[in-house]
Amino acid sequence: MKSIQEKLSQELNIRTKQVDNVIELLDGGNTIPFIARYRKEVTGGLTDVVLRNLFERLTYLRNLEGRKEDVIRIIDEQGKLTGELKDSILKCNTLTEVEDLYRPFKPKKRTRATIAVEKGLKPLAEVMINGEFKGDLEKFASEFLNEDKGVNSTEEALLGAEDIISEIISDEAEYRKWIRNLINREGLIETSGESKEPTPYEMYYKYTEAVKSIPSHRILAINRGEKEKILSVKITVDNDKIIEYLKSKILKGNNITDVHLEKSVSDSLKRLIYPSIEREIRSELTNRAEEGAIEIFKANLKSLLMQAPIKGKVVLGYDPGFRTGCKIAILDDTGKLLDISTIYATAPQNDVEGSIRKLKELVYNYNIDVISLGNGTASRESEEVIARLIKEVKAEKGMELYYVIVSEAGASVYSASELAAKEYPDIDVSIRGAISIGRRLQDPLAELVKIDPKSIGVGQYQHDVATKKLDESLTGVVEDCVNNVGVDLNIATPSLLSYVSGINSGIAQNIVAFREEFGKFKNRKQLLKVKRLGAKAFQQCAGFLRVMESEEPLDNTSVHPESYDGAKKLLTILNYSIEDLKNNKLLDIEHRVNNIGINDLADKLGIGVLTLKDIIKELKKPGRDPREELPKPIFKTGVTDIASLKPGMLLMGTVRNVADFGAFIDIGVHQDGLVHISQLSNSFVKHPLDVVKVGDIVQVRVLEIDEKRKRIALSMKEE
Repeated sequence: MKSIQEKLSQELNIRTKQVDNVIELLDGGNTIPFIARYRKEVTGGLTDVVLRNLFERLTYLRNLEGRKEDVIRIIDEQGKLTGELKDSILKCNTLTEVEDLYRPFKPKKRTRATIAVEKGLKPLAEVMINGEFKGDLEKFASEFLNEDKGVNSTEEALLGAEDIISEIISDEAEYRKWIRNLINREGLIETSGESKEPTPYEMYYKYTEAVKSIPSHRILAINRGEKEKILSVKITVDNDKIIEYLKSKILKGNNITDVHLEKSVSDSLKRLIYPSIEREIRSELTNRAEEGAIEIFKANLKSLLMQAPIKGKVVLGYDPGFRTGCKIAILDDTGKLLDISTIYATAPQNDVEGSIRKLKELVYNYNIDVISLGNGTASRESEEVIARLIKEVKAEKGMELYYVIVSEAGASVYSASELAAKEYPDIDVSIRGAISIGRRLQDPLAELVKIDPKSIGVGQYQHDVATKKLDESLTGVVEDCVNNVGVDLNIATPSLLSYVSGINSGIAQNIVAFREEFGKFKNRKQLLKVKRLGAKAFQQCAGFLRVMESEEPLDNTSVHPESYDGAKKLLTILNYSIEDLKNNKLLDIEHRVNNIGINDLADKLGIGVLTLKDIIKELKKPGRDPREELPKPIFKTGVTDIASLKPGMLLMGTVRNVADFGAFIDIGVHQDGLVHISQLSNSFVKHPLDVVKVGDIVQVRVLEIDEKRKRIALSMKEE
């Protein structure tokens, strides 16, 4: 039997030694971001994605081994454990297989079979299933009549024995495995439904698809339709195949007993085996679908969080609305709130002239560089106003003013949150949304970590996915993004700090409290003075926290303090000074390294090659932000509602969400359009994420418009 390490090595296609090292690091309390970044020599350079997959599988396999031990112990305590059974349990690769073997020994509720056993009918069942009985079975059954136990006729005795046999058949792991494999291979998902009102489930009112090939998004859609009591769902398969298989295993060729065994086979399949296995397979399909949905959510969330920030710009956050007006927040180039306002450029007031006057006043007073417009209700009407504002500002003052449409998903959740109340106790809830929209443009990562990832609006059926599993996965994505970018220790909020390796919410609050009491951190070492932040937490977090104000220039890089000596020796060998590092004069560092040779340098410094490469990369551009350059803003297209669309139109749009079946594109109308997977490219597309990601700017062609259902079909194919 393979060890856990051997299984992980084979599944992840990595060396057993790497697996051993990662397990040792994880068990030693090291976080995945820390291991991925600062223990590359130990892991062989495994990425955070591989490390998280390894951690998840390690957890599952350890739980599997624990369950095996429990089952073996329980069966042994019953005095029923054989060497063969123990070996079978130890060889199981899944929890389902373990539970199949445990099934006959599992304490049962009162069933028809247990009641029959209580009536003393087990010996009769054993004789019947043995198949060697000769003589009059009814006469033999009459010996089990017992009025006190409720067996008043031979018919009752035989029926009770058949119930016992039905359960014996149902509990046989070999039979269940064969039937499960058949259904997975040949079974069909069949759905039916109806509704007087239009629903998203109309295609499933009479629908059939193979169990082995049904995609994740359809499983989740069907589950939701069933939950809402619009759809009925069942799995069908050729029952005759199963009956024939069970007969071949159960019938003994004895005409006297086989007639009863046949009844038990049919009863066991219909009443016990099939409903149970159908539930198991539905559960397995759901788990698979949830995992697929989570993977898509993770990819979308990462793309959204890793969008490039706009730095050094004064931003006007614009939260559009109708009845209560459009909320405005002015933020300086560091995100500090300068001013707030409300304008009524949309219905019912429609005060466009007054709104433009007010916006001009704000633009001129604060030298605004860019407007961050939320994409929610009234955004298209607001876009008309902003487009006019830009023209007039250009004509009057020669100012170049830009705007970008950003997703406002989750802004209302943040506005009403306890965190927002702490950040802006004197600001109205409605204005906080405009602040969030503005800051999302300035630094998407720092702002979006304040919001529950499920509320950010980039998932696929996220409300149908197990909450705990989703939360754990999304938290991992946020952690990886935050630690990949790095955090400014002196301005980071508690919500951002809590995602840094080694820092929990309590320590994050303590860091901010330390800042408030003693002023800005002067260097990384001061972290050790923070309450509850010990040596282990310092080791895990220090490399991800930047201190721009520090006299130690390496404190503003991702070089870990444990490598400071090596980094400084490297500078000396390459004839650089600390001042050169401070003044960012190491641009030719790679050339100097190549002259000596990376391997020779690593030997001289006693540093691993992978770690040395990271140090060199960081010294070349200290404090660098790994996020990509911001895509050019999409300017007004002239299309503001679905009625303006015509088939064949070419439009620019922003990818807002990606699902299994395609990508949703914001094209400047209130409804996002869908580019189905078949329309993403002229070439075959295995998955939409292979072609697009959240935040991409793409050109699309309008295919169809369904105004009644508010659906827009788009294509990215070249004509």
